[in-house]
Order: sequence, then structure tokens, then C-alpha cells
Amino acid sequence: MCGIAGVYNSDIAPQLVYLQIYSLQHRGQESAGISSSDGSDIHTVKGAGKVLEGISKDSIENLKGRNAIGHVRYSTAGDAGGANAQPIVRNTPLGKIAIVHNGNLTNYRLVRESLESKGYKFLNTSDTELFLVLLETENKFVPEGLYIHPEDKEFLPHLLYALREVKGAYSVLMLYEDKLIAFRDALGFRPLLMGKKGKTYFFASESCAFDIVEADILKEVKPGEIVVVDAKGIRNYFPFKKGREARCIFEFVYFARPDSFIFENWVYDVRKELGRQLAREEVVEADLVSPVPDSGVVPALGYAEESGIPFEMGLIRNHYVGRSFIEPTQELRNIRVLMKLSPNRSVIKGKRVVIIDDSLVRGTTSKRIVQMLKRAGAKEVHLRIASPPVVGPCYYGIDTPTKEELIANRMSLEEIRRYIGADSLRYLSLEGLRSVVGGGDSYCDACFSNKYPVEVEDLKLITPRT
Repeated sequence: MCGIAGVYNSDIAPQLVYLQIYSLQHRGQESAGISSSDGSDIHTVKGAGKVLEGISKDSIENLKGRNAIGHVRYSTAGDAGGANAQPIVRNTPLGKIAIVHNGNLTNYRLVRESLESKGYKFLNTSDTELFLVLLETENKFVPEGLYIHPEDKEFLPHLLYALREVKGAYSVLMLYEDKLIAFRDALGFRPLLMGKKGKTYFFASESCAFDIVEADILKEVKPGEIVVVDAKGIRNYFPFKKGREARCIFEFVYFARPDSFIFENWVYDVRKELGRQLAREEVVEADLVSPVPDSGVVPALGYAEESGIPFEMGLIRNHYVGRSFIEPTQELRNIRVLMKLSPNRSVIKGKRVVIIDDSLVRGTTSKRIVQMLKRAGAKEVHLRIASPPVVGPCYYGIDTPTKEELIANRMSLEEIRRYIGADSLRYLSLEGLRSVVGGGDSYCDACFSNKYPVEVEDLKLITPRT
């Protein structure tokens, strides 16, 4: 998972992108970067850490141009840290191009090895660079019957060739000359939206990045769509045959901010209904419902309303600590849990507590939370998960690369309950999740169903990441 953002036609484009990726910080905390274009050259700043750490005020002021793109990184392909920070910029036969990417390419290793055998050089280990190296080959492809606007005839056939060669999940923004180009894979795994304020156009992974710059949502970039914005206007291309969609259902469960609009739904509404559905499937006798903040708050509200059990904040979060699930190693995830959550003893002591979390992936966080609540005096702790058991690795942009890391693949429900130490444990059913999001056939729920919409050809994706 990553967050991407872009601005076209603003005197303060780099500053606006900075604000956008700041609002998308929840999507990645390993590195941040911005590239701007003045039409003839591309200027870039990036660094390791969060936005405030990786990009200085002085460096932004040195960026020139009315168009810009930005990125916050959470590594799922390539080495972690600042080495693969984006945007990635490369000089190609077409000119200098900058790119930011959210997703995972499932045939990256095979295509890279083929290109390297032909003498093409890669400068880092991120799968994002593959788009640029494919552009460097100067190969072209135009699907039969596709009309290409004269302004795009030099560039677009090369991009279409690159998109024909890659497989997997990608929502991408590119800077090329005076153009800002946005595109999504044909299945639409990762969200990407377009906004507008006056004569300035915006792109972002989530609509919350429009709120911070006071822009309005214009549209979602559709699966398989290419949007080109330049001085001549906006042009849309649909080079792929329309098939099934495979929007990531886990975006609603965990990744997206609750105030965001993605996949034609408000995340808040979906998450609250997940909690309601969880209560409809089973209600336990208890004194209070408490969330694991922050992503458990909204489903806990829904559960409390549906069950009639009072809602309380039994856990208090230190908001100066990042999200534990997206830390790159298990050791760091464990430390983050202890740093970011504290029990609210005045609320939970002597009480039967229903604790609501968005998901249960590895089990270590849930175990520490249950231990924490019981040490603080909770009489009973009933863990309720507002999503089904995670049984399948994600190869499309979430850091669950092997079955061995997933507790639901190693243990039965009762074994997980005993390991965690809860008095009871229940998950939302897969049927319940699908009924809440609606149009279940248009979502990828492989992490819950083991049904993968795109074959994984890069075998390195199914081995543990070091």
C-alpha cells in the first residue's frame, strides 16, 4: 500500500501535493517524495520517514513548476527505507519522466529479468521502475480501433505497450513534459480519484486528500482508464477490454481513512455497517462495547447501535505513534502496540468488554490488547473482528506475503481464541462482508477467500520478505 497525489495547473503545485500526501500519511510511513514539472524539466525531493521528516520546507520551495506528483511509501515490493522512495525519475528516449505508483506488479521479476537480458539497466529494486524501463524500450502498441488524440501520439503508444506487458495492481500518476497522466489497471485494485478547484485539477488515492486543499471530487478514475491532462484539456482513453473488476475490499476494512470516498462509497458508512452486520450475526452479553482505535472505532459504533450495548472508549490511543500493521517488521509492530494503546481503567475495571477490531492478521497485536485489558481489570474480554479470517496472502499491495504469517491458516477459531486469551472470539462472515459492500463480484477478497483474480508470476512475492 502507498498513497499517491497529483496537482495540475497551480502556482503552488508542490505545496498542494505536500498537503495531499500529508493527509495520506496513513497509507505509508517509510518514505515520502514530490516531483514537479515546469514543462521542460522535472525537479524532485524525497527522503526516508514520514512527510514531515522526509521533505523539508526549504526543499519544497526549490521545486519549480505548475504540475506536481507525490508519494508516501509502504513497501510491498523492493527494499524498505529511502532507497526506493518515490517519485522515481528516469531519462527515457521520450524525455524525462517521473512516476508514483500504488499497487504491486505480479510479473515484475520475470519482465525485469527479460529486460536485463537485453541490456536494460534498473537503478533500484522497486517494481514501479518497470513502467519507465518499458518506456525506454521505445516499443509501441495501439489496440485496434483506439483513437489517439494528436497531442498524445508521441507518448501514448509507448505507454500502452508498457501497460500491455505488466500484470497486477497499479494506480499510477506520471509527469511528462507539460502533461499529468493518471491510469489504473483494468481490474481497479487500488483507488484513484480526480478532483477540481477552479482551473486546477487534483488526483489522489483517497478523497480526504482533496478536503485538505478544498477541492471537490470530480470523478473516480475508472478501472482500465487513462486520463491525460495538459494545456489542451482532458482526454480519456479506455484501451482495455472491459471485464470483471477486482477492487480491494480491504480498503474498506482497514486502509482507507473513514472520512474518504472510494469505490463509489463512503468508507465511514461501510465500516459502520460492518459493525452492525457483526452484531446481527451474533451478540454476546456484555457491559460495554469498545473499539481498538482508530480503525475499530466506526465498526464499534455500528455494533453498539445494533446490539444496544453502550459504547465506551476502553482503550486510549497515543496519536503520535504510527499504525502498527504497516510497520515493516514484526518486532517493530510489537513495540508500536505497547507505545500507542493504553487501557482506560475507569471504564473497563470489573466489566464485561466487547472489543471491536477491524481485522486479525497475525494475532500478536490482539493478544497484547487482550492481556492489557485483563491486567487493567476487565472481567471478561470478548473479541469481535469486523472482517472474516485472513487466510490468503495479498499479492496486490498489502504486506501479507506468506500463508505462514497468517494465524487463521495455522490455527482453528478455538486455538486462536486460546492463543489470544479472549473469553470469546468471532469474525464477521465473508457473506456478511460481501452483503455490506454490495456488488461482491466486483471486489477482490482473496485475502478472505483464497480466490485470486490475477495469477502471480513473480515467485519472489510468495516468499518471505527480508
